[in-house]
Amino acid sequence: MTSDRGRVLVVDDEPQLLRALRINLRARGFEVTTAANGASALAAAATGNPDVIVLDLGLPDMDGVTVLHGLRGWSTVPVIVLSARTDAADKVTALDAGADDYVTKPFGMEELLARLRAAIRRGAVAAGPTQTPVVHAGAIDVDLAGTRVLRDGVQVRLTPTEWGILELLVRADGNLVSQREILGAVWGPAYVTQTNYLRVYLASLRRKLEQDPSRPELLITDAGMGYRFVR
Repeated sequence: MTSDRGRVLVVDDEPQLLRALRINLRARGFEVTTAANGASALAAAATGNPDVIVLDLGLPDMDGVTVLHGLRGWSTVPVIVLSARTDAADKVTALDAGADDYVTKPFGMEELLARLRAAIRRGAVAAGPTQTPVVHAGAIDVDLAGTRVLRDGVQVRLTPTEWGILELLVRADGNLVSQREILGAVWGPAYVTQTNYLRVYLASLRRKLEQDPSRPELLITDAGMGYRFVR
């Protein structure tokens, strides 16, 4: 008989809840990884290859729905939203964005476990062979698992900071990522006002990735707001 247990990524900014879920799930045989914000959740989803993700909507750096959009750009991993938001409109928005289930806080552990097992079973049936998350955009291939970029089949050398910015934008799947979100995720909270950093690094990324850096088609600026990666 196939086990329902598997790898779980839990995303929530409440340390006590993360600890409680980690202890309870590990005690029941699950492998557990945790993340406290959207950027680290997206990175963990690519590198950890979870069987199911438990996702809070109220994250400090980006809304959980934005995380869902980013995930669905390259992954079909089952996502169970775990949120204090009880309004029907919030549930519809999350489900439309790609969530597979929605559990409201407070919740019972046995109910959550049952939903986790069901999601893992559905995911195993639907996924088939494991696919490497590679995002294609014209001549550019962004290998999220391999942390590399190819242009016309040739690897492009990026600095760690350039990769951090590009990865964040690619995972947002065409959605706007604000300047503050990028600065906070890549450089840290103390740098969220240093927008000059972004201009320098975006210019460098465009020189390496765009056909015509002066007329970018992949890395688009929303003036005064942020950036987006458009396939």
